[in-house]
Amino acid sequence: MAVIKATDSDFASILKSNQHVVVKYFADWCGNCRLFSPKFKRLSEDEHFATVTFVDVNAETSPEARKMAGVTNLPFFAVFKNGNLVDTVAASKEEAVRTLIHKLV
Repeated sequence: MAVIKATDSDFASILKSNQHVVVKYFADWCGNCRLFSPKFKRLSEDEHFATVTFVDVNAETSPEARKMAGVTNLPFFAVFKNGNLVDTVAASKEEAVRTLIHKLV
């Protein structure tokens, strides 16, 4: 599944219309964020996570979406179930993100 790019204008509706959502918060200046992008795309294509919606949010241009997860560092990942925040992790290790996603499936 493709990674959805979201902004403040559509973030809440994406959370409402998808039961399981993992969000990667990034900034254009963040080198680790750019390095993690191919890993996030690969995770989105993993059949184990077929029921999970993968979303990218620019933390600098979407302050409301950032507040919903309490973003403290970048890259920052959050999982939402039925629109509610389940857990977060600030990491650039794929295993940490995989563990976070497993809280949904």
